[in-house]
Amino acid sequence: MGLIRRHPTASALALLALLAALAIHDGWRWAAAERQNDAIGRGAAVDDPSAAPEARFAVAHQQAASGALDNALQRYGALHGDGALGRAARFNSANLLLRQAVELRAGAHPGQALAFVELAKEHYREVLRESPDDWDARYNLERA
Repeated sequence: MGLIRRHPTASALALLALLAALAIHDGWRWAAAERQNDAIGRGAAVDDPSAAPEARFAVAHQQAASGALDNALQRYGALHGDGALGRAARFNSANLLLRQAVELRAGAHPGQALAFVELAKEHYREVLRESPDDWDARYNLERA
């Protein structure tokens, strides 16, 4: 009989080693995500160009939600060249520009709103050039 017998314990140990390696890898990724979340919470990712683009996007979103529209526009602008995230940054920038236009129109200088509307329209057009099926951008462009 020339068959090689494998020991079930060797297979079980190999499976256990593989599971342990996967658990360590997942733990490392979880810890990295926690560090990013902490940095966003502290606002540390605001001026850190080495921070992940997603973290910088989250900071820009946080700034927009808190009313710091100029800072948020600047942060989104730095992400415009970043693929799908750049499309989302351009879309959010256009929405912020429209929000500023509405505020200007209701204020003492309604004539200045037109410049913001035109900038917003250009951002929507850029989004649509990359993704013609983006119905949200198409709708907002028509509304602008």
